[in-house]
Amino acid sequence: MRTTVDIEDDVLAAAKAIAHQRGISIGKVLSELARQALLRANATRTRNGLPLFPVQPGAGIVTPELVNQLRDELP
Repeated sequence: MRTTVDIEDDVLAAAKAIAHQRGISIGKVLSELARQALLRANATRTRNGLPLFPVQPGAGIVTPELVNQLRDELP
């Protein structure tokens, strides 16, 4: 698909270099790089099989002690 986008000079130069090295079009390089970035942006990190969520600025640390304290406060 054809579209018009503004690409900064340094990014275009890097894409041209990659395209030349790999023998493919600049459009193909830019599509592949954009796709990789989008996949990474949507990837959920996990630890021990559990999803990790981004920490908000100023958020407190949840310790086992805090979890136990809150659990003990339940009716």
